[in-house]
This record gives sequence, C-alpha cells and structure tokens, in this order.
Amino acid sequence: MKQTINNLFTDEQVIEKIRLKLPRIFRIAELEATRDKKIGMEVGSLRERILVSLLIDTFGKENIEIEIPITYSETDVIVFDIPYSIKTLSNSLSGLKLIWTVDAKKSLEFAKKYKPSCDMIFVFINWDKIGGVYLIPKEVQTKIFNELGRSNYMKLPKEGTNPRGIEMRVKALRKIMTDNKTQCITIDWKKEQIDFDNLERWIELWKEE
Repeated sequence: MKQTINNLFTDEQVIEKIRLKLPRIFRIAELEATRDKKIGMEVGSLRERILVSLLIDTFGKENIEIEIPITYSETDVIVFDIPYSIKTLSNSLSGLKLIWTVDAKKSLEFAKKYKPSCDMIFVFINWDKIGGVYLIPKEVQTKIFNELGRSNYMKLPKEGTNPRGIEMRVKALRKIMTDNKTQCITIDWKKEQIDFDNLERWIELWKEE
C-alpha cells in the first residue's frame, strides 16, 4: 500500500512517539529561542524544522522536499509530492499567520487574492493542558473560507498600519480544527523542567579536535 501523510495519524507507534517526544522537543526549542525570559519569534522556524524532521524520520528523506518553489507561497514542505503548510500556535488560538510581512501593500494584495492552496499541518501547543497535531485538508479550509467569507475568515489589514502579516480569525480556525475531515493526534502538553544551556552545543563544537 502506498504511504501518505495520513499514516502519521493512523500508525499507533508513530502516534505514541509523537505524544511522548514532541512536548519535550518543542520545550527545548522554546528554551533555545528564549532571551531575557521572553520567547523570540524564531521559535516558529525551529518548530517548523522539528516537524519537517519528524516527517523525514517517519517517511524517509527521499519522500520529503524542503526546497520549495517561490510560487508555492503557502507551502513549507512537500510530502510524497503533495504540498503542505506548517503552522504552530502556543496557548491561544489567536494570531495564526496566513502570511508574514510588514509591507502593508503586499498584505492587502495577499488578502484580496487569498484562497487556501494546500493542506495544513497545524500544531496547537497548550502547555499543561490538552492540545494536538492536526492535519487539515485544503477542501476543509476552502469550505470554511466559502462559508464565512473572506472578511470573517481572516483579519484584513487596515490601511496606514503595520500589520505584520495576515491572521486567520479564531472562529475560522476552530471550525477547520473540528471539521469531521480533519485528523488529530491529541497531546497532553506537560511542561517538563529541563536544565538547558543554549550555548553548550556551540561550545562543544569549538572544543572538538
């Protein structure tokens, strides 16, 4: 049987591995991105690389493409020739960016033209509570987009402001998360206390002979 990304959500061994390891690995990513007790924006890129590495570990490097053509504006990874966007949020469902940009004109152009273009891998990190890893098909996103309409699906940028991107509205995100065609691995996000030094690995590299 041909493998698809759906195996990630049906293989009990993989599911158990994700439930066991992802909270710890994401916690380390947070600690690595923390400066002066504040988590920096780079944590999003770290989480994305962690999820891509999970896909490579599960399906093999030969089935994962990370060099994405610029025309695939939403795509972060291609698995078995199918494009996916990767999104993560921590502790709240507000603030999910459909596009990051500080250019107000580009934001407005994106908002006017936007339609869901690929399936989404979404991780809701809910420390010390229940969250999950979601596989949200393009058809589900499109259905909710059409039901709600553009202005109720996303927060449109206001002219004369610095929007820092276009956000999906919480109502829209809840709807796509709970659709019966969306797959989910529930995760108990226990926040492990980790003694972590974000300079240690670099120091060790300098010490290598």
